Amino acid sequence: MLFKQQALLRQKLFVLGSLAIGSLLYLVARVGSLNRLQPICPIESRLGPPHLPEQIPLRTLQYKRGLLHELRKGNATKEQIRLHNLVQQLPRAIIIGVRKGGTRALLEMLNLHPAVVKASQEIHFFDNDQNYARGIDWYREKMPFSFPHQITIEKSPAYFITEEVPERIFKMNSSIKLLIIVREPTTRAVSDYTQVLEGKERKNKTYHKFEKLAIDGNTCEVNTKYKAVRTSIYTKHLERWLKYFPVEQFHIVDGDRLITDPLPELQLVERFLKLPSRISQYNLYFNATRGFYCLRFNIVFNKCLAGSKGRIHPEVDPSVVAKLRSFFHPFNQKFYQITGRTFNWP
Repeated sequence: MLFKQQALLRQKLFVLGSLAIGSLLYLVARVGSLNRLQPICPIESRLGPPHLPEQIPLRTLQYKRGLLHELRKGNATKEQIRLHNLVQQLPRAIIIGVRKGGTRALLEMLNLHPAVVKASQEIHFFDNDQNYARGIDWYREKMPFSFPHQITIEKSPAYFITEEVPERIFKMNSSIKLLIIVREPTTRAVSDYTQVLEGKERKNKTYHKFEKLAIDGNTCEVNTKYKAVRTSIYTKHLERWLKYFPVEQFHIVDGDRLITDPLPELQLVERFLKLPSRISQYNLYFNATRGFYCLRFNIVFNKCLAGSKGRIHPEVDPSVVAKLRSFFHPFNQKFYQITGRTFNWP
């Protein structure tokens, strides 16, 4: 009887011991597995340093395009605007001119940069007395919605040649960045004429030949009263701006080069605006059918400028071209001297 009780006790002890060892082994295994499940980096480090100001990731192009496009169409709700901290900002840079220098192309190409938001239409706030009388809040409401860290840019090429504009912009923001895109002056004047001519023809109206407008019939000299000629005297207009802004606040863009090799010009503008370099050759592709560069925002969204861009210019009497180039030459030399940028203009 005693032998059976001892055997039963040993059996119970063996079972209890086995359970204890099994539990111990389970716990060891469990702890090991928990250690292996721990994240490689602490949560705080994965979320980034605390208390940093919120930044807009510069590569969120697709999201930016989508949301801001909805805002432009008026489809976004007030809740979306509030939730994403979107604002209508006054421009921190303005393309002030020149007409037919490539202002639209420059604006659209700069809009490739994720930190840039463009005003789609020319606002004509500073050159139009009626608009200017509506006040700065009216002007702000014409701006697109943007994230706080983005730069809003507008373009109105009439600003460059309108006498009241420099003082008006100075009163709004004396440190604003000013972009001027220029082309060879005679080519620009002919392009200006071509746009007006096309408008007249569309309305079945007649129009003088370029030569008759550009040359005074009485003196046979260049007609400086003709607006297309006057606009191309860049230095005269720039001198008026320099009464309010230092030359360091201007950046001159080569409009002829922007047509043939846009990337270097855009990279110079990025630096002038103190933007990180984001526009690359990927964003620009040559369209042989259109004859100029088009824009690639991402793998699904491409854009070419309107069909009105790249109009064929009428042939101009070579003697008139030579007279205009001779007329513009001293003004061009002064423009080079003031801006510190030299162009290969005749």
